[in-house]
Amino acid sequence: MQYTQFGNTGLTVSRLCLGCMSFGDAAAEGHDWAMDLDASRPMIRQALEAGINFFDTANAYSGGTSEEYIGTLLKEMANRDEIVIATKGFFRWRQAPNTGGLSAKSLIHAVDDSLRRLGTDYIDLYQIHRLDPNTPMEEIVETLDAIVRSGKVRYVGASSMYAWQFQQMRHIAETNGLKQFISMQNYVNLLYREEEREMLPLCADQGVAVMPWSPMARGKLTRPWDSTTDRSESDVVGKMLYARTQENDREVVNAVEALSQQRGIPMAQIALAWVLQKPEVTSPIIGATKPKHIEDAVAALDVTLSAEDIAAIEAPYAPHPVMGLFGMPDAELKVTVKG
Repeated sequence: MQYTQFGNTGLTVSRLCLGCMSFGDAAAEGHDWAMDLDASRPMIRQALEAGINFFDTANAYSGGTSEEYIGTLLKEMANRDEIVIATKGFFRWRQAPNTGGLSAKSLIHAVDDSLRRLGTDYIDLYQIHRLDPNTPMEEIVETLDAIVRSGKVRYVGASSMYAWQFQQMRHIAETNGLKQFISMQNYVNLLYREEEREMLPLCADQGVAVMPWSPMARGKLTRPWDSTTDRSESDVVGKMLYARTQENDREVVNAVEALSQQRGIPMAQIALAWVLQKPEVTSPIIGATKPKHIEDAVAALDVTLSAEDIAAIEAPYAPHPVMGLFGMPDAELKVTVKG
């Protein structure tokens, strides 16, 4: 495993972050392909044995049960001081006032709930899952600072938003001497490269760690275009992400497949190596439901793409519409989190 500093901090993380959306109670609101506790255990063990020390979950994954599983399994298998646990908050845990969003009341409650589910005294990286348009940025930044000062959280980060919004919050933190955002979890892969325009240059300039979600486009970049899996068939969010750009995306996937055949390595390794070689990227978030998923991700660390390789798989790309929350209005997505 390779390790790196997490942005402009002294925190050390593995070059791969294990995304934990795959682990949780499939009966809870979220994803019916989520793995139960017993099925999750060997995946977490494999990740740890591979040297991964960075785990990302969220209070919204499988109604909060992802946090419960991760807390239980890491406590079984790892030393807490060696592990970096990241989680997120924003989505509603109940359809009622103040049960979601980023107000001071909601954020503090969400952090306390995550701590309880994770079974830990502190969260290494707490991220705002999305930006709340109904809460002033000053309130968000001040509340996150207070949470860090309380000892419940070590660092704070953010996820998908416009670059100007992220910089505005960083400016509020800087000018008021508040805890600064150290990371950005955004959407970067060969099928969606719009973050290269503003967000990635901003993060590079400011020393912000970048941990892309879905670096292999929810599996689309890991198999020939017409192949399907149980997850791809039932993944509603995945279908929303790519519905408008299928024809162009097909050409990109075909280019990855061609290079995969030429190099004699799986498509997954090609797609992830492209993300890993971007100088702005710190630790992409990989998903795993099979041992091979982790094996391919670790192998991708040793794959070097030439300038010609990169040009070949980037060539079919055409500009995509800039996406907000999963490419749809925020209000349309309702997630309930276990209390």
